[in-house]
Amino acid sequence: MFQDISLPDLLASKEKETHTLVDVRSPKEFNEATIPGSINIPIFNDEERAEVGTIYKQQGVEAAKERGLQIFSQKLPAFIAEFKQIETPMTVFCWRGGMRSKTAATVLELMGIRANRLMGGIRTYRQWVVQELENQQFKPKLFVLNGYTGSGKTAILQRLSKHGYPVIDLEKMAGHRGSIFGQIGLEPSNQKKFDSLLISEIRRYQDEPFVFIEGESKRIGKVYLPPFLNEKKENSLQLFLHLPVEERVRNILEDYQPWEYPHHFEEAFQLIKKRIHTPIAKQIEEALESHDFALAIKLLLEYYYDPKYEYSTKHYPDKQRITIEAATTDDAFQKILQMVKVSNQHSN
Repeated sequence: MFQDISLPDLLASKEKETHTLVDVRSPKEFNEATIPGSINIPIFNDEERAEVGTIYKQQGVEAAKERGLQIFSQKLPAFIAEFKQIETPMTVFCWRGGMRSKTAATVLELMGIRANRLMGGIRTYRQWVVQELENQQFKPKLFVLNGYTGSGKTAILQRLSKHGYPVIDLEKMAGHRGSIFGQIGLEPSNQKKFDSLLISEIRRYQDEPFVFIEGESKRIGKVYLPPFLNEKKENSLQLFLHLPVEERVRNILEDYQPWEYPHHFEEAFQLIKKRIHTPIAKQIEEALESHDFALAIKLLLEYYYDPKYEYSTKHYPDKQRITIEAATTDDAFQKILQMVKVSNQHSN
């Protein structure tokens, strides 16, 4: 018989040894939110799950079970074959630790494949995440990376991470770049997915002396920062990057690649058009329509984003600010490394 495992025991087991978590829910459910690091081996695909759900509502539980068994029995060999490729201890889970994970664990047991089942499913994990975020005390100090739009903050965070520095990339977890055009070309996260990724990163870096983070607002796309992290961010050391506008335009073009989604950019611009002086707004609109994205971005920076940025950063006192003047993103990165080196020397 397979063994049920509690969430605390599962988390402890994951810290001791490599452990594979398998989400047996549908791909849509998996993409909406799962336990970070899990893989998806679904019992039903999205269409099959919808069909079984409809039968359950219209004909009742027994009819739904019968149809579910018909569907699953046909895909059983492929289902088992995927699990046979897993070489570590494993735990399966569904939404509530109910029929789907029980079916998966039972079938695997019959085939000689040992798998635990997470008690309470991902719902229990979600409850734990919410509780953790409400009671969290994040110990490391933060270096908060700020800068005018296009200053290469995300690229610098990625480079810092590659060099082994602890980084929490909020925009990556949110699936949003933090501007009116920020979701274009990305898949925005919902709050459940964001919270799960965030608590995983927080636990990962809890014992680090410092962590780099980007200076985001409380809301990033569709998600919100938990109050404890937003408050700590606001009270931490703020690094302000100053790059030439031409360099910032290049960074934005490289990051957003507006020529790939021209109509999305035109549509997004309509949301802020009224906030820009009419002649300038007309100029930006014409530049977007003619695919002169460099001009459109330059005008947006000068007449929309830069004034907003200057207003939002005025409340930080001088002792909480470090200004980094740089010619390029690479130059800014090197100066940040030097700043960290000096900071570590002082703290030692």
